[in-house]
Amino acid sequence: MRFVEEPIGDLKAYGTVPIAFLVRSRLRCEPIAQGWGGIRLIEESVQQPYVKDYDQEENPTEWLKLGDLSNWGVIAVYDGLQRVGGAVLAWNTPGIRMLDGQSDRAVLWDIRVHPDYRGKGIGRGIFSSAVEWARKRDCRLFKVETQNINVPACRLYMNQGCTLAVINSFAYPEYPDEVQLIWQMRL
Repeated sequence: MRFVEEPIGDLKAYGTVPIAFLVRSRLRCEPIAQGWGGIRLIEESVQQPYVKDYDQEENPTEWLKLGDLSNWGVIAVYDGLQRVGGAVLAWNTPGIRMLDGQSDRAVLWDIRVHPDYRGKGIGRGIFSSAVEWARKRDCRLFKVETQNINVPACRLYMNQGCTLAVINSFAYPEYPDEVQLIWQMRL
């Protein structure tokens, strides 16, 4: 596998890697104890598995409408000449809420691995490359958003050293069963 840093301009090529996945389970957020006891994430099966495809809701080329993306980056993964995965990273961009107006933060905006290559460690490699990208920009905090229905992504972020920072049950009114999870890692 070859990991390559690319400019943000060709999001059409980036979007050729499918992001859809089969939702078989979700994470339920449960208090550990009354008061300030903490939260436990419990994996539970969904009654009817279904396919979730984030590209059906927002194609990567639409991100170009967000404004000046000159501080954004792309990490692409190739097997020979075939693009099999990658990540889009945001940094130092006014108006991107997850950056909190701070130049010492980076956001893993999107990560994807072709279905034929999932479960082979490519996601870990992409994540490590993304963290290194942020460190090169003197970032001290690395953030990523996912949902409770994307259990493999949550496992990846947790196993790479991220901590769960935000749980928002009301982030997606059009998907009332989905809970926004914001993970972060101090760099």
